[in-house]
Amino acid sequence: MALLLWIAAVILVISGIVSLISGQILWGVVLIVVGLAVGPGGWSIFNRGRTKA
Repeated sequence: MALLLWIAAVILVISGIVSLISGQILWGVVLIVVGLAVGPGGWSIFNRGRTKA
């Protein structure tokens, strides 16, 4: 599961960076923030309430 979340997060962040480069600032920022929220490390919406071991 963590691998799938990591892959999804990488795809979202890369898509956000490409959007920023192409001039779509708002969409790029949204994609990057969602990528950070979905990713398995750091801040993740799926790890709420659980402590890191």
